Parts: sequence; structure tokens; C-alpha cells
Amino acid sequence: MSAPASAQERVDAAFRAVEDTDRPEVWVHRRSRDDVERDAAAWGEHTGPLAGLLLAVKNNVDVAGFPTTAGCPAFATEPAGSDAQAVARLRAAGAVVLGTTNLDQFATGLVGQRSPHGGVRDARRPERISGGSSSGSAVAVALGLADVAIGTDTAGSGRVPAALQGIVGIKATLGVVSTDGVVPACRSWDAVTVFARDLGTADLAMGVMAGGPGTRAWPADAPLAAPPRARVAVPDALPALAPGYEEAFGEAVERLRAAGHEVVPVPFGPFLAAARLLYDGALVAERHAAVGAFVDARPGEVDPTVRGIIARAGTVTGSAMVRDLAELARLRAQCEEAVAGCDALLVPTAPGHPTQAEVAADPVGVNAWMGTYTNFCNLFDLCAVAVPSGEVQGPAAGPLGVTVLAPAFHDAVALDLAAQVQAPVASVAAPGAAEPRAASDPWPVVAGASAVDLFVVGAHLPGQPLVGQLTSRGARWLGPVNTEAGYRLVALDTVPPKPGLVRVGAGGPDEAAGGASVLGGLWRLSAAALGTFLAELPAPMGLTRVALDDGREVVGFTCTHDAVQGARDITAHGGWLAYLDSEATTPR
Repeated sequence: MSAPASAQERVDAAFRAVEDTDRPEVWVHRRSRDDVERDAAAWGEHTGPLAGLLLAVKNNVDVAGFPTTAGCPAFATEPAGSDAQAVARLRAAGAVVLGTTNLDQFATGLVGQRSPHGGVRDARRPERISGGSSSGSAVAVALGLADVAIGTDTAGSGRVPAALQGIVGIKATLGVVSTDGVVPACRSWDAVTVFARDLGTADLAMGVMAGGPGTRAWPADAPLAAPPRARVAVPDALPALAPGYEEAFGEAVERLRAAGHEVVPVPFGPFLAAARLLYDGALVAERHAAVGAFVDARPGEVDPTVRGIIARAGTVTGSAMVRDLAELARLRAQCEEAVAGCDALLVPTAPGHPTQAEVAADPVGVNAWMGTYTNFCNLFDLCAVAVPSGEVQGPAAGPLGVTVLAPAFHDAVALDLAAQVQAPVASVAAPGAAEPRAASDPWPVVAGASAVDLFVVGAHLPGQPLVGQLTSRGARWLGPVNTEAGYRLVALDTVPPKPGLVRVGAGGPDEAAGGASVLGGLWRLSAAALGTFLAELPAPMGLTRVALDDGREVVGFTCTHDAVQGARDITAHGGWLAYLDSEATTPR
């Protein structure tokens, strides 16, 4: 891996790439080179997690100093006075805003072509569409002009362009990223999203962006990891896919199976029916509530296709809205029943990759097609991680994108499974693009999900018989660690066999015995999961504070002192697994 570029080198490379790629339709505004260099230099001596990374922001999200036009120049002529909360949080972590990006006007579309600034072209094949509505943001990342980009997602706008551009898009649980400073599309189902070229950088950026004032609180039992053998639902049928897509999706499914996960086909009809409600039903009324007053007053300023959608949304009756909300609730219950017992749902992100000419010939029909596998997500309050997953062969050759969907606040589960199903695609990023970065924790932990570290020494270590008691509760394995010196380890007479850890000098029969450092491991799990785990813990086991050799104190396993009496002391082995190995190799 090459040495990371300095902030100045990254700025130089980005501005060269902007000129060389000649993609003016990507941008609505670009900041001056002097302003970008000044911000990058300010981070030259700092260590923010995103220090020096270049950020592009969809132009329906406030960036101080630029009008937030939502792709309609007449909608806003005065510059925003402050950054949206999402932008401010990324900037505070060191990201440097390069500019604001083009979009389907008022975020109404999944094609990236409904803009007075021009349709955004695919990064690889300019005759094809970028996907939308976060078109400019996705292409800026795919071309290496920006390292991270903000998009928004109501029907799939943070996922479809990620799929078509061969990059990563994370759409978090609704409400955990602030929408303050964002022009609404459908306020009930809007989300602010992140794009990056790799999953690690997207994970890092989402952890910075999520949380903060006014955001949705994490429940105490949010899982922090996918189970090692997850049950993943897939559609029992794959309608509307372009040639080559079903075969490529099948390869993605096989990657999950090869990783040890169980794949469960489920009826997909109710998901498709719910997806159609977002645009074909009364739920579209939220679009008129968002910007309808402007569109009705100044129809000549609005893209004709967008104007037609929003104007029609203004004719929805209250009774129709009530009817479709009831239908949505019915379909949601049906879908939840279909995936009951599954940890996630895997779907193709986009069903194909149309050309600009195909969209021009049928703008509404092609746009509806693009939302086949995305429109239901926010309606059902699911989180989603979209990743590239290999290449489609044949006439529609190009990157395949898949999305891992999971219930609200199961974002860490979706993240883990996406990492296992992703597969590289041919990169088009410009030379000088920043190297991938990685978070030390999955982004939900950084964003405020409850997390407690638990030290284990025996049957709850990976590969041991009771590990499922932790993995079933969404615990994340952090790795091996040692206690400080001063502990004893004994083999208890239990079923299954397990060790007991006691601290020397804590009173009891071991007080005079010598102690040592004992090898165990750390899990991270939610506070609620730890509580239910403790409630089921059998005697003589218990949880207390355990001192580690790096100076930390964590919750850890111990056992009562009376259980130590007569038990075999195995401290000299250094840990439970070493003891088991010695027993397995000792001649009988």
C-alpha cells in the first residue's frame, strides 16, 4: 500500500481529477481551491478520524455559503447560513467540503436525469445513467473526486446510485442521522446517507455523522454483530431483472452460503406490493407537503416529470392516505411474518442499468423499475447497506450491487453481512484518491448504541460450547486479552466443562496461593443483552470487575470461592484453551 497522501496532495489530486474527468454535471457548486486548501491545511496537524478526506454534499442538504436549491435554482437563491447537522459533524471530524452535487430535482427520482444541470452520467459508461436521486454524490465518489459523499434516501436514492457506480452506500435506521438542514422529500421516510468507495470508510463516516441532538435513541438491546451462522432471507422469485443480473445475484448468495450462513427463500410479493405504494399510491402526498407550495406557484421553474409527480401528489385525499397507510401496515405485518427468524434480507439493489436514452423515452416507467427492490425499505423502517458484489456478464455488463436489509437498529448486523457478501468491481477512481480507512468499532457503537465489554475465560470463548449464549444476543468478538497478574484458574466439575477464575488475595482458601496473568477474551454486547445473560448464569459462576494487563477494568467471569475448593488448579497453563490442548494430547 502506498503512503497516504498529505492533505495538500489530496487537494491537488482532486482538482486535477475534476479537470481531467470533465464531468461538470456532477456539481451544482464547487468551492474555490483557496477555500478547500485552507480547510485541508487546518487539519494538517490534527487527528480527526476523517482528517483530510474530501466530502461532496448533495444539494438538498445545507452547506454554509451555498444555496440549497434541491436541483431547482429558483427554489433557493440565498446561501445557507449554517451547515446541516450531518455536514457539521463530518466537518468537525476533519472532512473538507469540496462542493455540492447534482441530483434528481427535489430528490424525486432514482435515475439522476431530472435536473436543469444535466443528467449525471455513469462513471464507467457515459451513455448510461448514474442512478439517483443522489447522482452527483455517487459519481463524485466513484470517480475519486471525493472520498466520502452525503446523499439522501427515501425510495432508494442512497442505494441505487451506489449499485450502479460500484461503491458502498449506507442507509441507517430512520432517525439516527439528523435531517435538520435537509430539504424534505417525504418527511416520514427520509434518511441522510453516506457513500464511499469501500465499506470501512463508509462505516467510519457514518459513525461520525449519526447521533447528535434530536436523533432517534438507540434501544438498550441493539445487537452489535451478526451471528456467525446467520439466517438470511432472499426473494423466492426475482422479477424484473435485466439479463445477467439473476446469475450474478446467485453468486452473491453463494458467497453467503460459503461463509457459513443459511439462506432462506421467502415470498416476495408483499414486499413488491408495498414498494408500489410509495409512488403509485396515496403515500406520495408527502412529496406535495414538502415542496408542493413552491411547485404549484412556479410550475415553469420545475422539471416537467418532477412537476407532474408533485402536482399529482397534491390531489391525494385524506381518506386515500388513511386507506394506504392501513394497507402498508397490513403488508408490513405480512412481510415481517415471512422473514420471522431471519437476521437479514438480501436483495439486488437495482434490477438493471438503463441508458440515458431509455430513461428519456420512458422517464416514469424506467424510474419505477429502478425502485423494484428499494422502495419498501424505509416504509418498513429497515436499515440497509448496499455494496458492490461482483460483475454482471452479458449485454448489461457492469457492477452488480446487492443490499443487506435488517430491522431497525440492527445496523451492525447488516454491516457485518454486507462485508461478507461484497466482492470487488473494477475501480475508476482517479489517481491520488485517499486510501481506505476503517473504524475501530462498528458505526452504531460510535453513534451511541449501548455497549459493554465482557471478559470470558472458558466455555464462552469462540469455538467453545456456550459461545452461542453470546452470539445469539448480538455480541461482537473483540479478541484475546490477558488479566493482570494475580489470578488463579481452576477446572470446575461442570457440564459442559468450564474453568473458574478467582482473584488471589480476595479472601477465601486461595488467599495464600500464587497468582498469574490468565488469557481470556473480550466480547462487546448491549447492556440489555448483558442483563439477560447474567440472569441466566448458573451457580457457581458470576460476573464482577476483572483487571486486565493493559490497565483496564471490565466486567468478567469469576466464580465463588467455595467452588475452588478441591478443584484442579490449571493456572500454569496460562488459559483454558491451552489446558484443553494439553488434556487432548496427554496419553491416557
